[in-house]
Amino acid sequence: MRWIRAAGRALLVGAVVLAGYTGLGARADTGPASEDRGPLTLVTAGDLTNYLPPLLEDWNEAHPDERVTLVELPDSADETRAQMISELRSGRDRFDVLNIDVAWTSEFAAAGWISPLRRERFPLDSFLRPVVDTATFDGRLYAVPYVTNAGLLYYRKDILDREGEVAPRTWDELARQARTIAPKYGLDGYAGQFLPYEGLTVNVTEAVHSAGGSILRDDGARVSVDSDAARAGLRFLADGVREGWISRDALGYKEEESRRAFQDGRLLFLRNWPYVYADASAPGSKVAGSFGAVPLPGPDGPGTSVLGGSNLAVSSHARHPASAADLISYLTSERVQRQVLTKGSLPPVRAALYEDPELVRAYPYLPTLRQSVLSAVPRPKSPRYDQVSLAVQAVAQDLLALRRTPEQAAARLARELGTISRKG
Repeated sequence: MRWIRAAGRALLVGAVVLAGYTGLGARADTGPASEDRGPLTLVTAGDLTNYLPPLLEDWNEAHPDERVTLVELPDSADETRAQMISELRSGRDRFDVLNIDVAWTSEFAAAGWISPLRRERFPLDSFLRPVVDTATFDGRLYAVPYVTNAGLLYYRKDILDREGEVAPRTWDELARQARTIAPKYGLDGYAGQFLPYEGLTVNVTEAVHSAGGSILRDDGARVSVDSDAARAGLRFLADGVREGWISRDALGYKEEESRRAFQDGRLLFLRNWPYVYADASAPGSKVAGSFGAVPLPGPDGPGTSVLGGSNLAVSSHARHPASAADLISYLTSERVQRQVLTKGSLPPVRAALYEDPELVRAYPYLPTLRQSVLSAVPRPKSPRYDQVSLAVQAVAQDLLALRRTPEQAAARLARELGTISRKG
């Protein structure tokens, strides 16, 4: 399951790119007293690479009194979250720095499992603006963005060129091309990630926000999904299924299933993450050299993506919080962030890297990704995000199965989210 694997890579890459820091020059302001310095434990999803151990050794050689021990949890994002929460609830000090999915920040902060951080300690003004919002809760900074992600629309450039068409910028253009052009070439029209899991929450959130709506506001305190805009977003997805340009097969897709469908030449359009670009360009891909990527379309122009990626946080039970904060500072430095992209193949959070001519030549999708990130939004913020996501998935599943209208789906989701928001 590539989404889980990709999430795992995002969660572990904080350790991977420690090699980007090699000097013993000026340290970040240590803040707390010297007794708050010492060895660290970095917890992350399972290591899916072969070069992590030597990179950690580089850090440890440079910081003999602040050695980092890596704790690897399963490469499933859900299992990683569950094991992190179990350990944090215990009150033990096993973890110092946590590499967490951006969607977990609000939950972990509200539960008191991670400590608030001083904004001036980190170069937040150098980051792509929307990524900072994923690291805040209740107006405070609880983590530091480390890896970002945003959805893109992949399209068969060769086919659109043959038809004298350009990539769609609006939903109407997307629907028309998917409905009329794809069948001429024996292709399905459009796919996202529509199986009931976290990917479905992402796709629904993108459709709702692209239409100008939202699901929750005020850090989960206010339900806002029962609106004309939200209903328009839900209708876009339901219409695709009813009209046939979203195939029934797509209702069973996660990231990897949808990537394979596009890469095997079975799709005209695909919504997916940036990792698809490299895979679809690789030798053996049936669409290598024949596709492009643009921002997701919306009702009247470019739409809105959901932000993915991971944040680095300090456990509220960290043994050495000053060392932990220093580690996060170095992991978010421009030198290390460059290696997030070049060695980890993951989107960095430093804005300047997206305009670096050398990097753009090597990664031609960077300008498009930058545009998508700058217009992106976090997933709905809530201290009970897991319950929120499950509610969105259940309602959207009924919507895409055409068992409920967009109006019914929005009303039901509003009721269920209202119940969730009143808990506790």
